[in-house]
Amino acid sequence: MPELPEVETVRRSLEPLVVGKTIDHVVSYWDPILHNKPNEFAELVEGKTIVAIGRFGKYLLFDLGEYTVISHLRMEGKYFFGQVNEPIDKHTHVLWQFTDGSELRYHDTRKFGRMEVVPTVVLQSSESPLRKLGREPFTADGKYLYDKIHKSSRAIKPVLLDQHILVGLGNIYVDEVLFRVKLHPLQPANTISRPKAAAIVEASREVLNKAIGLGGTTIRSYHNANGIDGLFQNELLVHHHEGDPCPVCGTTIIKEKVGGRGTYYCPHCQKLKYKKGVK
Repeated sequence: MPELPEVETVRRSLEPLVVGKTIDHVVSYWDPILHNKPNEFAELVEGKTIVAIGRFGKYLLFDLGEYTVISHLRMEGKYFFGQVNEPIDKHTHVLWQFTDGSELRYHDTRKFGRMEVVPTVVLQSSESPLRKLGREPFTADGKYLYDKIHKSSRAIKPVLLDQHILVGLGNIYVDEVLFRVKLHPLQPANTISRPKAAAIVEASREVLNKAIGLGGTTIRSYHNANGIDGLFQNELLVHHHEGDPCPVCGTTIIKEKVGGRGTYYCPHCQKLKYKKGVK
């Protein structure tokens, strides 16, 4: 699933391709991807110009002025840029055709992605579809995270994957963050101290910024709108390294399920502790 760095990389690759272009026509080949009714979606975006592309967490925000299209790539969603009348494959489900003859294609082998058009003012209101999401690590701090988690007995890994707490982190990056702060993925959230909560936020920023700088992580199928793979997979310290020696202590990295997700960690550097307020 594309996580914050991958979505940010897609955003950056799309900006020079489509910002300033006017949408002439929308074609949908798989209507469930559109949260709005297909006719309503087309009516609201056709004739509008893309003035900017923003992002919040894992969501792309296509700013059309009066309206904004919220796009969530989910598991396998991708955008490709091409020309009208060029061949399309069976996994291309939505076309945004522009007045200059170019088009933006939404491709999704799993069909889990979603698009929704809303009035732009709604995004800043209590009716925003994104209103229940937490903060990004870039705008959160240790106090925010501690206040969110200190009453929860859940394991820290699924807590950090909870988009209502911190938005944008996913399976890969949570593993990397927990390794850097030396926390076992099963450590109860209510045993995390204030300093450790601050360290989690700081490590999250560090990991996400580095991943963004390297164009995201390509382990299976992710690539940006130009078809370019990310490079952060070459910098992963524990994720996808089952059986390899820990880069810090040499202990064999193990993989097990935590909260239903494949989880990689060093059993020596990330020892499980239950004492309240452990640092």
